[in-house]
Amino acid sequence: MSETVYVESAMDSDSDGQKDRIAADVMRPDSGAKVPVVMEASPYYGLGAAAKAQRDVPRGFKRWYDEYFVPRGYAVVEVEMQGTSRSTGCPTTGGPEDTASVRAVVDWLNGRAKAFYADGRPATATWSTGNVGMLGVSYNGTLPNAAAAAAIPGVKTIVPIAAISSWYDYSRDQGIGYSGHTSNYPRYLANYVISAEQKAKCAPVMDRLVREDGDETYDYTSFWKTRDYKQTVGNVSASVFVVHGQADWNVKTSHFGRWWSELAKRNVPRKIWLHRGGHLDPIGFRQAEWQRVMGLWMDYWLKGVDNGIMREPMADVQRPNGSWEQYANWPQPGTKDTTLFLGPAAGGFSGSLTATPTGTGQTQQLANNTNLSESAMMANPETATAGRLAYVTAPLSQPAKLSGEVRVTTRIASNRASVPLTALLVDYGPGTQRVMTDRSPIELSTETCTQADLRDRTGCARPAAVSVRAVTATMLSKGTIDAKNRNSLEVATPVPTGGTVDVTWRMHPKDFVIPAGHRIGIVIVTNHTGYVGADSAAAGGLLNVSLGVSKVVLPVVGGAVIT
Repeated sequence: MSETVYVESAMDSDSDGQKDRIAADVMRPDSGAKVPVVMEASPYYGLGAAAKAQRDVPRGFKRWYDEYFVPRGYAVVEVEMQGTSRSTGCPTTGGPEDTASVRAVVDWLNGRAKAFYADGRPATATWSTGNVGMLGVSYNGTLPNAAAAAAIPGVKTIVPIAAISSWYDYSRDQGIGYSGHTSNYPRYLANYVISAEQKAKCAPVMDRLVREDGDETYDYTSFWKTRDYKQTVGNVSASVFVVHGQADWNVKTSHFGRWWSELAKRNVPRKIWLHRGGHLDPIGFRQAEWQRVMGLWMDYWLKGVDNGIMREPMADVQRPNGSWEQYANWPQPGTKDTTLFLGPAAGGFSGSLTATPTGTGQTQQLANNTNLSESAMMANPETATAGRLAYVTAPLSQPAKLSGEVRVTTRIASNRASVPLTALLVDYGPGTQRVMTDRSPIELSTETCTQADLRDRTGCARPAAVSVRAVTATMLSKGTIDAKNRNSLEVATPVPTGGTVDVTWRMHPKDFVIPAGHRIGIVIVTNHTGYVGADSAAAGGLLNVSLGVSKVVLPVVGGAVIT
């Protein structure tokens, strides 16, 4: 059976004098037995004319979850985030209100909150065991992260897919805004998902998002701290099954990597899938295995069935050719740091990358990058170019398997107080590059996903388009920092113009193999305007990079492969 309820929350985020009511659609068995809940919360359910035409009836459960889980003895609950679709209140782009809207429904499922039908009759969840497993893709996967970090009683497991773990990391990278996220992004997104009925009430809240987001500095302020779920990861008691695409440049891999690292420190029960694609749902490329594992996962954590899922390997990693490998943990066991130093021109290349320092005392000059594309930054590392520095190893005598986060440290002298630095990790060698077309967050959340879609590979199960091209240089990862934030993301320290400073920053974590015979490269530029917003304060800047002390630290499985 199905029904729509309106759960009374503990907040009044639109300040209308009434507690926000959170709309939730329920699909459950008719048996009368108590059942656990698979929940997908979303800000996207009300988008589109067809959705807006439906008010007090369930939206149709367009995902595959109801058809799969309800016959297996679960209820499926779709929660409309505050201020979106039929829920009252105001969306705040990752703020505490997001979490409160989820909390309200979980509380109702556990008998701790009131709910009502559209005609005002009380609605009770006497059919619920109170055990909730949350899952979803993109924003729908971010809300589970928020719920787990808030330790909402009843949330037993979460499955965040392509999910945000820190809204600062979604909008900025270590002191500088991403391209497209450099002007009041929180208000933009909140205004995008808000229902038409709530816009007027929520205008002051939208204005507050602009005042508090810190776009003038890009520092990590209290606004972003309340939207960083890693800050309260110590509260997580739910198990966590992470899924992320290694080519996801929307929700970048730092989100799963840094969240996963904090979970591991606390020995949170966990599992991870890393696939080769971008912003995608695994139902579209590994359907049978995904449903098998999801069934076992939910049975174990919500019903207490000892079915062996926690004895299976913790990590599944997909390679570029489509094959999958399994590991006992991630990063892969046996991963060790390998340090390589940036050195002078050698072997016909404009810069070298070696296991022992060379060129100590020497510097190379880097001008502000004004027009180089990313492909141009990586091209022809043998040629010195004013707008980029390139450092490469000798050809690898054996494959190098990297698993985890790469760190870069440069010693620089600059004529600017603000220096936006980007480093690219490059695989130099002939090969083919497979690019899978991303799906938009809204498409992932709202496209049809019936049994027919799964059978016919349409809707949610439609495989992503793949393009293949020959390459001689492949960008594996990258990372950016504004050097004024080298000591702290919370407080900027201008780069002195009369000396040198060491600047360390992180790249987005990955898991990949660089073939024998290829070279590992590090490319450094300043304003990478295709990736981050241009910093006008750094325009025209020059800096010198000290050799022999500047370095990159690689997470190599088995340790050093460069001697």
